[in-house]
Amino acid sequence: MAEYDIAVIGGDRRIAYMAPFFREKGYRVIGYKISRINGKAAETDGTAESLKQAVESAEIIVGGIPMEKKGIVNIKELSRHLRKHHKVFGGILPEAFRQECDERGICCYDYMKDECIAIFNAVATAEGAILEALLHKETNIHKSNTLVLGYGRCGTVLAQKLKNLSAFVTVCGGSPTELARAEAAGAETLPLCRLSERAGEYEYIYNTVPALVLEEGILEKLQKDALIIDIASGKGGVDYQAAERIGINVVHCLGLPGKYAGKISAKKLTEYVLNKL
Repeated sequence: MAEYDIAVIGGDRRIAYMAPFFREKGYRVIGYKISRINGKAAETDGTAESLKQAVESAEIIVGGIPMEKKGIVNIKELSRHLRKHHKVFGGILPEAFRQECDERGICCYDYMKDECIAIFNAVATAEGAILEALLHKETNIHKSNTLVLGYGRCGTVLAQKLKNLSAFVTVCGGSPTELARAEAAGAETLPLCRLSERAGEYEYIYNTVPALVLEEGILEKLQKDALIIDIASGKGGVDYQAAERIGINVVHCLGLPGKYAGKISAKKLTEYVLNKL
């Protein structure tokens, strides 16, 4: 029998807050490289010195969003320590890892494949993006000319919240269907192919597209005091070297739910894990 019920590994404040929630439900929790909460270590029943120890100490493995994080959790190393009895929970899991788990009979769950979790995450991300904008630019969002690049989950929620704050919102994207949805929701729309023509109109630019859309030619046309809030995953969607050279203010905001909504996000994720168990 495993010494602990759940190993909580890596992750941001969302995952750190999950540990005490599990303990409240009677689970024994071991932690490995969990983020601190308000300067204090997360509440666990034990601390692992290595990923191997954490995985071998519990049958339920709970990781962050994304699960893999450089210097903390390596997916290939994690895979080496997993056995058939394990159940693995994490976010933005590589497809190759999920397939391998399936082939080995290991139960593997990606939070972000659950639509309810993904939408909740989009709400927390949108609210965090607006807060970052307020922190980095000394003007009002009210009646500001605002551009939202992309109209997926995050873009949809973000555009609506900005409209509710009385911003003049334009949604820019390459999908006619997404632009039709944005127009139906009351936003002005701009095809991505015409972005260069109108780039200089906007004070605030929020990018949700995880591909290079704000390249040097477009950045050169922006207002000098424009602010770009890049919430796209991975490397984002901005030519950061060009932005620095031109003098455009860009903030790459990853993990906003963990930064600003850690506790409530943890509650949702904990409920998801417990429902699967």
